[in-house]
Amino acid sequence: MLTIKGEDRHQYCDGLTRRSFLQAGTLSLGGLTLPGLLRQQAEAGQEHSSRKQTAVILIWLDGGPTHLDTYDLKPQAPPEYRGPFKPIRTSVPGLDVCELFPGQARLAKHLAVVRSLHHSTGDHFAGAHWMLTGHFGSTAANLEPMCPSAGSITALLRGPNRPGLPAYVAVPVAASIGLVPGYNSAAYLGSAYNPFQTGGDPNSPAFSVRNLTLPGGMTLAQLEDRKRLLSSFDSLRRGLDRTGMMASMDRFQQQAYEMISGPAARRAFDIGKEDPRLRDRYGRHTWGQSCVLARRLVEAGVTFVTVHMGGWDDHANIKPAMDYKLPLLDRALSGLVGDLAERGLLDRVAVCVCGEFGRTPRINSSAGRDHWGQSGFALLAGGGLRT
Repeated sequence: MLTIKGEDRHQYCDGLTRRSFLQAGTLSLGGLTLPGLLRQQAEAGQEHSSRKQTAVILIWLDGGPTHLDTYDLKPQAPPEYRGPFKPIRTSVPGLDVCELFPGQARLAKHLAVVRSLHHSTGDHFAGAHWMLTGHFGSTAANLEPMCPSAGSITALLRGPNRPGLPAYVAVPVAASIGLVPGYNSAAYLGSAYNPFQTGGDPNSPAFSVRNLTLPGGMTLAQLEDRKRLLSSFDSLRRGLDRTGMMASMDRFQQQAYEMISGPAARRAFDIGKEDPRLRDRYGRHTWGQSCVLARRLVEAGVTFVTVHMGGWDDHANIKPAMDYKLPLLDRALSGLVGDLAERGLLDRVAVCVCGEFGRTPRINSSAGRDHWGQSGFALLAGGGLRT
């Protein structure tokens, strides 16, 4: 197994420092990755026709974002409730958003803000399980995922929109409250439907998806030599095989080889091929560039992409926290929605932004807001929704 560790400096209220671990199975072909995923999907009977090529981008605000300082401001409320930010008008009459969201204000005709989202828990784990799977189940006392995520169900029922690509991808990591893949997982459906995680930082000049990178200076010619050598080693086993298993293995190895040596998947994951001016529109930071990569992936044929944006558990000093985070979110989200609209993709790509719950109406003694399952928000765009 290959383990890639990515640092996440955000700390949640349970006191644990979150570090992400990405594990990817490797094939004996010598550096090829993803064939295990491809093989497991086929073993689970996943053979899908192309159908209408719809897709979902879920932007997961891990930790529980405040609704009262973003999309549901209360400017007439007493100071201890209304918070430090002012609302601004948007292009849609009657819809106001936080003053730190000028980009979304301009694109409001594409947005649907759900302010009535609620459930019955302030537990990070229970809330995340509920939001990502649609079912109550896991809690802080029992962290194990009990139901498959929406992305995993999509992978099971739909598969990828284009053969040779994973159906379900997480950028850069599939994390929920520090658990990887946590409640983004397939649970009892099996690991075949877990998300493929890119790892790394899409904003880094050195970013590459490890699972699509040749190891240690290996050239495509050397990879082809290994492929031929592996085929010769398997010839006797193929001759003795009566189940067709070796033929299937050949197919999975060929798919993995094509993903590494062929242009389609490598191009989709290669964010360096994007126009630098367009990347600037999304913001030159991890969140912005993760959204660039998400758009590239759904455009190429991935069906469900989760973009992880952590660090929303703001029990203290919410103003400086929002002063930093909200402009980053606004730049990334307005860049994504605007880009999808310009490419004519909004009718077939749905964007959803949410976290596990909202925050308390009253600001606490530490100038922050605590957990509040009774009210939160979801922001929706595209997917044929009419706002």
